[in-house]
Amino acid sequence: MSVPPLLTMMQQLVATPSVSSVNPRWDQANQPLVDLLANWLNDLGFRVQVLALPGRPGKANLVASAGSGPEGLMLSGHTDTVPYDEGRWSYDPFILSEANGRLYGLGTSDMKSFFALAIEALRDLPLADLRRPLTLVATADEESSMCGAQALVDAHLRLGRHGVIGEPTGLKPVRLHKGIMMEAIRVRGSSGHSSIPALGNSALEGMHEVIGEILSWRNELQKRYRSPLFAVDVPTLNLGHIHGGDNPNRICAECELQIDLRPLPGMRVDDLRRDLDARLRPLIERRGLMLETVPLFSGVDAMETPATAAIVQSAEELTGHTAGAVAFATEGPYFAQLGIQPVILGPGDIEQAHQPDEYIRLDRLRPMVELLQSLIKHFCL
Repeated sequence: MSVPPLLTMMQQLVATPSVSSVNPRWDQANQPLVDLLANWLNDLGFRVQVLALPGRPGKANLVASAGSGPEGLMLSGHTDTVPYDEGRWSYDPFILSEANGRLYGLGTSDMKSFFALAIEALRDLPLADLRRPLTLVATADEESSMCGAQALVDAHLRLGRHGVIGEPTGLKPVRLHKGIMMEAIRVRGSSGHSSIPALGNSALEGMHEVIGEILSWRNELQKRYRSPLFAVDVPTLNLGHIHGGDNPNRICAECELQIDLRPLPGMRVDDLRRDLDARLRPLIERRGLMLETVPLFSGVDAMETPATAAIVQSAEELTGHTAGAVAFATEGPYFAQLGIQPVILGPGDIEQAHQPDEYIRLDRLRPMVELLQSLIKHFCL
């Protein structure tokens, strides 16, 4: 099997469904897509490992490497997409469609196209002459649990010193991003007839105090932490979902609030979880209620790669753009745990991610290939 032309690779990647979702109804395997990449990279002469994720049937990471030695460059992306809005697309999400100077399809921008472009960049390079290692990484479930990236950390893999993560940035390098933390806060009391308040203990009234305390905490965090590098220069905290009780004439026995917190660099998710619990627990226990705080997923810390990092300076020189900051989270902090200095740099646009009629611009393809070739030559050849 030979490596197909660029657009054929993109067609095959888009045509291979790999949705990940916290909802089992939508969740799919990514193994067929990983197998596609593995075959192409094998043909190019890479040493390919397909690493199954324990306890997750059909889910796998791919690590393909060439060359040896210290330092080296990693090119990384995630294989999964979000679910799509059936009936709201003008094109078939799983058929690569060209129109208006764009290529439409699920994952074109976020971020299957990056793999095809990376392989295209590798096609004509003299891999036998590599002086430092070059590694391509493809992960599972970035859009849902980040379990693919976490598995790489757990395995303590050596993947290089410099990293490019091809998330959609419009060909502009990014060296900072906010983290993400999503929590369910559950308050439990006891039910009773609404006409005799002493019969119960309202979880809903307890949640009223919880919300007030969370908003006070948000104000304190936004006074304490600020970074002018971000468009929204403070950590954000959103009260996203609440549900409690079942009938107006019953005292509410259970209430759940779900929040989303986007921390700045310097704020750790684990520390924030402890702070949140320490603020809420005494307040709830004074009311004779029970509190449970549950992470909706493990969370992602904020990322900050130094402006002086070699990969940042090279990306800035090659693109003509100063490395910036974005609000969305990536797998960058996981790779940082492995000693990699990552820059986020890809051909798509974040405005297209997770949208019906997702597309990538045709005029972004060749510049991305040339950019990757320049980075490979600089760091590996």
